[in-house]
Amino acid sequence: MLKLCGYLLIIITISLLLVSCAPVSAPSTQTDENAGTTTLVVFAAASLTNVFDEIGATFRTAHPGVEIVYNFAGSNQLATQIAEGAPADLFASANEAQMAVALESGRIHADAERTFAHNRLVVVLPTDNPAGLIGLDDLRQPGLKIVLAAADVPVGQYALGFLDRAEADSSLGAGYKEAVLANVVSYETNVRAVLSKVVLGEADAGIVYTSDAAVQSDQLQQIVIPDALNAIASYPIAPLADSQQTELAQQFVDFVLGPDGQTVLAAYGFAPTSGEEQ
Repeated sequence: MLKLCGYLLIIITISLLLVSCAPVSAPSTQTDENAGTTTLVVFAAASLTNVFDEIGATFRTAHPGVEIVYNFAGSNQLATQIAEGAPADLFASANEAQMAVALESGRIHADAERTFAHNRLVVVLPTDNPAGLIGLDDLRQPGLKIVLAAADVPVGQYALGFLDRAEADSSLGAGYKEAVLANVVSYETNVRAVLSKVVLGEADAGIVYTSDAAVQSDQLQQIVIPDALNAIASYPIAPLADSQQTELAQQFVDFVLGPDGQTVLAAYGFAPTSGEEQ
């Protein structure tokens, strides 16, 4: 019995020694490629909300692992944020003036800027049209509630330009601009705020882009602004020079300018562009 116990003790000791001497496996350094994501921060005019949501979804399909974070607002607000150093990878503005502000900050190279879309103005009315408006001349009727975007917002600037041209038009006559502005009850921070107030019936009329009116066309009536009085809005886009995702930002710009992006833009009421340099 003692011999048996001795043999067992020897066997156990040898087993423990073998275990302690076995090589220890190093922890795996393999990274799951699908676990990480790359974030692209896009500053874009409020009028691009719906169309960029769709473009972004298509772009992500072709770029797995990419997450797009949007900052939609008035182009003037976005340009100011960029000039103040807000982190962003690319900027899509509703006019050249606000892109110029971003260019002056030094965060965008002038040769990187491209025009990717054009837009136009339209007068929108609530579905039930309680004021009974029919044509542009009706906007001067006293007592109307009209909403416009603020003058420092691109669509607000374009709307004022329309009123200047309408003032000089023989069919609308002198005093038109003053009469219309006398009916303005609020100046909104972006075009979507104007659209929302009209849809909700909080205003008798508003001036927005045709692309915005197309988004909620079933909840609006429209008064067309003729070419001679209308404004052609140009939308420039550019990656930021100090972006941490410069290559990805340029790929997004190229996608917007490419056939797939342009098809989506056209579906949302934007006019096509050749991607011309500014």
